[in-house]
Amino acid sequence: MTSPGTRADAEAEDLDVEEALALVKENPGPAHRGPAHPGRGGHGAPAPHHPADSHHRATPWPEARATAERAARAAARAARRTPVAVPLDAALGLTLAAPLAALTDLPSFDTSAMDGWALAGPGPWEVRDEGVLAGHAEPAPLTDGEAVRIATGARIPADTTAVLRTEHGRTDERGRLHPTREVGHGQDIRPRGQECRSGDQLLPVGTLATPAVLGLAAAAGYDTLTAVPRPRVDVLVLGDELLTEGLPHDGLIRDALGPMLPPWLRALGAEVRAVRRIGDDAKALHRAVTASDADLIVTTGGTATGPVDHVHPTLRRIGAELLVDGVEVRPGHPMLLARLKDDQHLVGLPGNPLAAVSGLLTLAEPLLRTLAARPAPEPYTLPLRDAVHGHPYDTRLVPVVLRDEGAVPLHYNGPAMLRGVAAADALAVVPPGGARSGQEAELLDLPWAAGGIGVCFT
Repeated sequence: MTSPGTRADAEAEDLDVEEALALVKENPGPAHRGPAHPGRGGHGAPAPHHPADSHHRATPWPEARATAERAARAAARAARRTPVAVPLDAALGLTLAAPLAALTDLPSFDTSAMDGWALAGPGPWEVRDEGVLAGHAEPAPLTDGEAVRIATGARIPADTTAVLRTEHGRTDERGRLHPTREVGHGQDIRPRGQECRSGDQLLPVGTLATPAVLGLAAAAGYDTLTAVPRPRVDVLVLGDELLTEGLPHDGLIRDALGPMLPPWLRALGAEVRAVRRIGDDAKALHRAVTASDADLIVTTGGTATGPVDHVHPTLRRIGAELLVDGVEVRPGHPMLLARLKDDQHLVGLPGNPLAAVSGLLTLAEPLLRTLAARPAPEPYTLPLRDAVHGHPYDTRLVPVVLRDEGAVPLHYNGPAMLRGVAAADALAVVPPGGARSGQEAELLDLPWAAGGIGVCFT
């Protein structure tokens, strides 16, 4: 016997992830809260003029995000990853790599839309002693002038002409049923195939598996969905100064990124396979990077040029291609993106926590989203309630909460601080030079604050 979902899986054998990516690009996801205004801090803003002696290698912020997306598309073409069959309870947040076609009529038989009586012909009606419940075998047909108690979702007996709701009927002293209002033919009956017929396409390739999509798939007969696989990520936490428990002491600090990054990466659609603590050990970093077969390696700290910053030397040693080496953004300027192999990349995040968040949303988010074939969110803007100081020539990402009056900038937004972003709904993109009160600013939603699929943490 063919199991639910097999037909669509078989039809999708020749569809690979690259094709799914292309379909998502052609059919972007729904817009967010409002339209973007290019040139006002959005992706359409021109690159600012920089002094000749500063940031000579840094990439403008919009260009860095676009570079990460292009890198992911190239990696998807190189990897030729095949779609996977995923059980429904594990498919939330994945992208369909095969059309969702109905495996049955919906509903698959005539059902009652209400609790009440199934009726045959005009009333009054004689009522059967035994009622009809959902999930039971097909009941005996009705004859004219006969009624039977019926529950919502139960199969309609043959020759039923209408369903009379419980609140619209009464019985007399002889037990006969009378309507208290007019009964129309076919009333409160859900006919077979009302929603769809077997074989109808319900959703196209590129659809994001939301909770409602999972419900529809189950109703249509599926046990699994054919989906683009999650990008595999390994996280390497660098730094000898990091504690995994207890209070900071003797120059040691608690590691905030080890607990924060894995769930954040999962919310961005990744499968986090390992979190390894490397310390400030160049040889251990080299071994970990070269041993990984993940689609993306994420490192924390060590991206500058200090005596124990080993990320750049390691990348040079293995012959990696630096695609982004520093970004014109604050916090997070020393982030980087490197191509290790045609189908493998490394994102180097700064060690300061809010700077690392900036790196996640600048480089990791577009790369993971593209590898997972998720639709890109439409940029949107809101007015800033308060003025925000800017950097002279770099973009700033500032935590904000969203209120009726617009985006409210939060305090505690220094590179080493998480207090602001822990309370935030989004990060405001502040152009070089700052933004005045009331000025529109592009917003980057935090995945759990967007009300969308990003709340998938498992």
